[in-house]
Amino acid sequence: MVTMESPSNTPPMETPCVKICTLDARAGRCLGCGRTSDEIAGWSRMSDAERSRVMAELPARLAGTVAATE
Repeated sequence: MVTMESPSNTPPMETPCVKICTLDARAGRCLGCGRTSDEIAGWSRMSDAERSRVMAELPARLAGTVAATE
């Protein structure tokens, strides 16, 4: 996991990006972090709660235990 830089008055935003940005068209997710293209595109606009929810789902996605059509 990496932390995105932010203005000095706000804490940095955590991101699951591991710099392996390859989308699996069949699964609809990034092979590196497990996020969908919509989640990647909207990451900076998500609330902390939304990002936390996605972060909690990623290990299962990457392990292949969650259906691709979710």
